[in-house]
Amino acid sequence: MAGKLTISKVEVLDVRFPTSLEAHGSDAMHTDPDYSCAYVVIHVSENPQLKGYGLTFTCGRGTEIVVQAVKTLRFLVEGQDCKKIWSDFATFYRNLTSESQIRWVGPEKGVIQLATAAIVNAIWDLWGRHENKPVWKLLVDLSPEQLVSTIDFRYIRDVITPEECIAMLKEKKGTAGEREKELLQGKGYPAYTTSVGWLGYSDERILRLTQEQLALGLVSFKVKVGQNLEDDKRRLRSVRKAIGPNNKLMIDANQRWEVQESIDWVTALKEFNLLWIEEPTSPDDILGHATIAKALKPLGIGVATGEMCQNRVIFKQLFQANAISFCQIDSCRVGGVNENLAIYFMAKKFGIPVCPHAGGVGLCGFVQHLQVWDFISLSGSMENRMIEWVDHLHENFYSPPVVKDGHYLVPKDPGYSGQMKEESIATYEFPKGTYWSNVADGQASVQPTMVCQ
Repeated sequence: MAGKLTISKVEVLDVRFPTSLEAHGSDAMHTDPDYSCAYVVIHVSENPQLKGYGLTFTCGRGTEIVVQAVKTLRFLVEGQDCKKIWSDFATFYRNLTSESQIRWVGPEKGVIQLATAAIVNAIWDLWGRHENKPVWKLLVDLSPEQLVSTIDFRYIRDVITPEECIAMLKEKKGTAGEREKELLQGKGYPAYTTSVGWLGYSDERILRLTQEQLALGLVSFKVKVGQNLEDDKRRLRSVRKAIGPNNKLMIDANQRWEVQESIDWVTALKEFNLLWIEEPTSPDDILGHATIAKALKPLGIGVATGEMCQNRVIFKQLFQANAISFCQIDSCRVGGVNENLAIYFMAKKFGIPVCPHAGGVGLCGFVQHLQVWDFISLSGSMENRMIEWVDHLHENFYSPPVVKDGHYLVPKDPGYSGQMKEESIATYEFPKGTYWSNVADGQASVQPTMVCQ
């Protein structure tokens, strides 16, 4: 890589959308989320027109803490040569997550991990834009050795090694072109929708949205549960009747229950022919998930989790303990693209399909790249695999994800699909955007201008 691309500035903004006004995103634990993000822009000295855009999804209050964490980390990023980072990304990633003082408040977990993801995602976006490729294509075109060199294998070498990962990629390399052509010329990648089942929605709204999504070609549906068993039964009965006996139906408790409570509650819902129960209990309770998975297996109900798992080590243990049937990576909860690649490789080794969590600000845009790469270069399969789809807030991005006939269309624009429109930032930056500055004492009290189902 000739020349340099020096990172001159890491810019970070607090952007919040008042989705709580209409209960968009509501679940058993997050009853009034304002979908938000810490939004990062990477600037380079040699080419002011070239920028990298990344973010970390949040739910409103607390975003300012993630923004401050990005500011705390940026001394490790500013002044770095992007081309040196890309040639030895694993070392950069380890340096970012292992700074001797900062790691005390978050060794690859919590707010520091969220901030790391925003920065790392922006650097991948910059790389894609520099190569004039969408990030999925950038990943596909890297040699197996170069792609694996982006991963920090610390703490996971007992289950996966760089050599194994390289071998996995080489095994699929010869037929990768066929799968790439299949995605580009076919329907795309299967989606499932959560837009129909937010816990704060009325029964009438859930039924209407379910019928609308069916008409748009969606065949897999997820409903939020966990506050009241009889309410869950009523809502699931309505959705199951609307979608028919053969379409997929999943439920999500968002960490609401104790271990035995999870087993009892889901068993009481077995009549609805559920594919999975998502996040039944604490995301840190590996053995609890294993107990739940063992109890529900005879019912044919799998356990899915991952959106709140903070690092590759937790995923490693979930795999080792046979605790999940579906792996739900999140593009921002762990430290960005690099760490998610590590999780994909472990999932491949343990035979667990990856179904990414998405829906929050920017998440659908990000994870589509990772899942397309996985199909082309790693798993080679769409069996039991799909990407979450939530039809919220995509109009705020220059390269929004598109779902048609129940499938994600493969993104074509260079980068990682994370660049937000300037007018959206001017409106929703917190607290000085025009929307928030016109709301008394920072509380949403007037209707926003946004597209939400």
